[in-house]
Amino acid sequence: MRKMKMIKRGAASVAIALLLLPLAGTAHATTVKHYGVDWSKYQGNNGKWGYDRDDFSVSQIGGYYNGYFVDQATYSTQVANTIALNKRAHTYIYAQFTGNAQADQMLDYYLPKVQTPKGSIVALDVESGNPDLASVEYALQKIQDAGYTAVLYGYKNFLVNHLGSEGLQEIASQWPLWLAEYKDYQVTSEPDYNYFPSCNNVQLFQFTSTYVSGGLDGNVDFTGITENGYKGGNAQKPQTSTPAITTGKQLHQDTHNYTVKSGDTLSAIASRYGMTVNALVTLNGIKNANLIYPGQSLRVADSGQGSTVSQKATTTTPTSTYTVRYGDTLSAIASRYGTSTSTLASINGISNPNWIYPGQVLKLSGGSSTHAYTVRSGDTLSGIASRLGTSWTSLKAKNGISNANLIYPGQALYY
Repeated sequence: MRKMKMIKRGAASVAIALLLLPLAGTAHATTVKHYGVDWSKYQGNNGKWGYDRDDFSVSQIGGYYNGYFVDQATYSTQVANTIALNKRAHTYIYAQFTGNAQADQMLDYYLPKVQTPKGSIVALDVESGNPDLASVEYALQKIQDAGYTAVLYGYKNFLVNHLGSEGLQEIASQWPLWLAEYKDYQVTSEPDYNYFPSCNNVQLFQFTSTYVSGGLDGNVDFTGITENGYKGGNAQKPQTSTPAITTGKQLHQDTHNYTVKSGDTLSAIASRYGMTVNALVTLNGIKNANLIYPGQSLRVADSGQGSTVSQKATTTTPTSTYTVRYGDTLSAIASRYGTSTSTLASINGISNPNWIYPGQVLKLSGGSSTHAYTVRSGDTLSGIASRLGTSWTSLKAKNGISNANLIYPGQALYY
């Protein structure tokens, strides 16, 4: 899937291999084999297909390395592209973890970001580190409890060496396996079952990393497991020129359409609907966060203030500190906690707001109330300041405004 592949002779024939495939409740028997590919960032924003017959993809949402996160920026567009082509999209996490605490940290971070449908595959790619049986089973159960088809991916030798032969069979008795083993590194369009990694409940077989010239992982689905999460085995064909909007509806919150107005910015819209800019970008497949236009239709969360937003709102920050995670930005953290980048920088003594690091502990607002005012047509910064009992210079500094004469309707100002 992503590292050096191991070659070892397995079952002697496909007949023997298929005898070792008891069907789990997560998939139904099928006489039709499905072929598909799996992707990481190396396959680009739209992914890479091998052959016209390929009807599913499995995209890496990100990696977890014993406490560190590495997101894959290509995930959302790969999912969107797959569904736009009326193919079935699934998800995997590169999972290097030990213990239940790390399993929780990994899945609490990635599961809310999954954009493939409930019921679809969320696979754990366990091929490095020091995994243990108990935590792998714990993580698979957590994925299953979240409503997805939990699958374990890996190389049989690695999994047996770390989880034990009996441990791997124990997992196979409860969850489907997706195992990888290759004959060689020549271009291979069809699996050679002489190299099948014999084990119970193998429902997906990754048979090559050179599916086509230049390299690509090739996979075969024996049981129809890749139909999980899709009605009749088919993705819903988007009825729009922006497939990511349809894909975004699969995020696990209720959403509705918002029409961009003159003067809107993505950060202001995100703040208005209780979202981060990153979530809004992901939800709508936006490539340039600085480029939106009046009349553009965006999906936004129902949980925000919406069209009935009050002109003056108060929110309470539930925690006094925040620990920076991999991939965080100060502006995203500020948006998440209803404050401004300049405020966070000021109370934390940060001279360069573009430089924060994983593990850094940031002070928020100490649990006190944070007030927000939504700019109306005709407002001026000095007029708002007078109405709120503060100064225009304080509003300007707290909200990172460079030009005091340039504010716009719908903009959220914190004071």
